[in-house]
Amino acid sequence: MKTLLLLALLATAATAAAAPPSLAATIRASKWKKRVLLVVAPRADEAAYRQQKQLLAATPDGLHERDMLVLDVRGDQLTPADRQYAEQELKLKLTRFEVVLIGKDGGVKQRSPHPLTPQALFGTIDKMPMRRQEMRRGQ
Repeated sequence: MKTLLLLALLATAATAAAAPPSLAATIRASKWKKRVLLVVAPRADEAAYRQQKQLLAATPDGLHERDMLVLDVRGDQLTPADRQYAEQELKLKLTRFEVVLIGKDGGVKQRSPHPLTPQALFGTIDKMPMRRQEMRRGQ
């Protein structure tokens, strides 16, 4: 009996250790460190979702230079807690495509129902006061 209990505890600990952080925790941990781009779609086969991922994949240096963290928020993969956070706190509609830019201060800076080109995304970011300071400091 003790062996079964120990195995159950180890299995629970291993599962908890392997579980990725929640959406809320990831966004909270990024505050003042990263700009977060949420790529929202109901499923991975959504055409706009695939297009946005291709556009971003073509510009890894631009994303890195602007301290960007790209998070996929797919309705078919969210835990119940992440789904609730996405819908209630972030006001996301998980039944349609959307791109949401969250600044380092944690505020939503841009929403788009269409894929954003890197030029449009970077143009928005590069106009932000914090980004202008970073550019002046040579970051």
